[in-house]
Amino acid sequence: MLIEKVMELMNSEIKQRVQELRQLLQQASYAYYVLDSPIMEDAVYDQLYRELQQLETQYPELVTSDSPTQRVGEKPANQFTSVRHNIPLYSLENGFNIDELKSWDQRWRRTVETLSTISHSIDAAGYVCELKIDGSALALTYENGILKRGATRGDGVTGEDITQNVRTIRSIPLRLNVEALHSSSLPERIEVRGEAFLPLDVFKQINQERQKAGESLFANPRNAAAGTLRQLDSRIVAQRRLDFFAYTLHIPGWDDASIANTQWEALELLQKLGFRVNPNHKLCSSLDEVAEYYKHWDTERLNLPYMTDGVVVKLNSFRLQEQLGFTQKFPRWAIALKYAAEEAPTRVENIAVNVGRTGALTPLAEMRPVLLAGTTVSRATLHNSDRIAQLDIRIGDTVIVRKAGEIIPEVVRVLPELRPTDAKSFVMPTHCPVCGQPVVREKGEAVTRCVNASCPAILKGAIEHWVSRDALDIRGIGEKLVHQLVDKEFVRSVADLYDLTEEQLCGLDRMGKKLAQKLVEAIAQSKNQPWSRVLYGLGIRHVGNVNAQLLTQKFPTVEKLAEASQINIETVYGIGEEIAQSVYQWFRIDANKSLISRLQTYGLQFATTEEGLKVDNANRKLVGSTFVITGTLPTLKRDEVKALIQKAGGKVTNSISKKTDYLVVGEDAGSKLAKAKELGINQVSEAQLLELLATEL
Repeated sequence: MLIEKVMELMNSEIKQRVQELRQLLQQASYAYYVLDSPIMEDAVYDQLYRELQQLETQYPELVTSDSPTQRVGEKPANQFTSVRHNIPLYSLENGFNIDELKSWDQRWRRTVETLSTISHSIDAAGYVCELKIDGSALALTYENGILKRGATRGDGVTGEDITQNVRTIRSIPLRLNVEALHSSSLPERIEVRGEAFLPLDVFKQINQERQKAGESLFANPRNAAAGTLRQLDSRIVAQRRLDFFAYTLHIPGWDDASIANTQWEALELLQKLGFRVNPNHKLCSSLDEVAEYYKHWDTERLNLPYMTDGVVVKLNSFRLQEQLGFTQKFPRWAIALKYAAEEAPTRVENIAVNVGRTGALTPLAEMRPVLLAGTTVSRATLHNSDRIAQLDIRIGDTVIVRKAGEIIPEVVRVLPELRPTDAKSFVMPTHCPVCGQPVVREKGEAVTRCVNASCPAILKGAIEHWVSRDALDIRGIGEKLVHQLVDKEFVRSVADLYDLTEEQLCGLDRMGKKLAQKLVEAIAQSKNQPWSRVLYGLGIRHVGNVNAQLLTQKFPTVEKLAEASQINIETVYGIGEEIAQSVYQWFRIDANKSLISRLQTYGLQFATTEEGLKVDNANRKLVGSTFVITGTLPTLKRDEVKALIQKAGGKVTNSISKKTDYLVVGEDAGSKLAKAKELGINQVSEAQLLELLATEL
């Protein structure tokens, strides 16, 4: 009887989840295909779709005819003239890892074995890999070399005529460069397929302009591209500076293979005809090469000036493509191999509050674990009470989470249509959840803070920062050990670390004599860390490790920095008013002065050494120079190169722009190198960089 009740409850929950998924997917499809106003990322839609697909496979009795998994396509939007595509635009089958790539490969090979029409060796077929651009698909029709029609994808069979808007995209030729072929002429009609997209810098500029105008911001470049293409005024489209990559060429009824009989040759032909083709495509002779390409772009894509969410893999041979044909939905000869979701849906189970080293109270959503960008995430920052109000988030809500900067999970938005009736609102506490003291929110600030300097949470955060790699770099002292030291009151400030003995440490959990000895030695060695690291380790608000280096170059001793006026501090290159004010005020607090004095008695470095002064003064020429690093360097790690450049007064960023002065190039350099060449940026090897630094020294 108990088992039957449990099964009944489980079935009820499964049915409810299936209904929720169908409702959300149907709303997303309507918004995307009919309204052309997407409400979620492709990665999120794919994840929800696959979850529903898996549930329906496991419980076939729940499958209904109106399920999104049973739908072939949706209706196009009706605000533009509907047109029927001359050649249907099929969707691609999705894969999410190398195993699914291998499964696809095995399927098409099995299909080949059943076809007596295949007359040539499939082992020499080859694959073409192309980046999957995150934009809006377009179908372009050319007649006698002149652009006659540009249409949206729609449902793949019927789209919308947006020719006037397409004509504003400068990377789409109005007349094909047929003369460049030097061979037989093209037939009367050809079809070109590709992706319209917004470069990231353009997308950022558009959102800045919309924010100034008090308009709602676009969620991402893909939504912005789709919204732009649907503008009725083509002048607005022209202002938005859409770009376009062509990736497919179709010639109805034409069997002349003298110009192009492979996908690779078709891409070359498209370039000759005047189209932009993504420069990162690659011809692979084996599946292992395809896997290497996929793995390479998993990280390198983050350095591209546009969004991409995967790789499209196609069989190179057009003859093989034609003979393999299509399933009801997909071509058998291609697959979209997507990367781990950068956004994913999950449910908020609780909202907790974390107290950081500055006393800031940060609400955290405790969520049902979800796979996000390759890692399992169960907590995400909600930033502050203003952000909670803006999101209107409640305990029990289904939310979309992503990794900000690919590192910190955060909640992007709430899906109110899935909100349960018992969802609970959250209110920021009036007292610190750690020490119980009243919290404050300064006028003009969004952050609520605990101002109790003795708060254990603040102390723990300060010590964790002090021992971190970029600060004093005390190896062996992690979060758990810090909590023990504070909880047992062995440490009440960072200065107390230098009073710790082996006997005290041996009394802690999982701490043996040998480890205790190593920790005491590591703490003692930290006294040799330079003044810039000590300044960063003090944890002054807004002072990062690069700012600390800039400040110690200008103020070689702690006394000079402590005596400096705010205006004088602001004169340092890279130091703004907010940082200068924070530094100035920090040195006005008696407790901080006492801390400096005590640390000086332990022998920590609060002055740049004579040798360091010579280096700093010699490196003034690199101040203001910006570097970017790409590829694998012969002998140095990226962190080591970054440290050398920063020590020499330079700045290291992650992306190429017109403001970049030097690109440090290693092996397997990717798109950054191409971008640098395009912008005329100086490229240096590791050896040349070391020569440059030696010259400056």
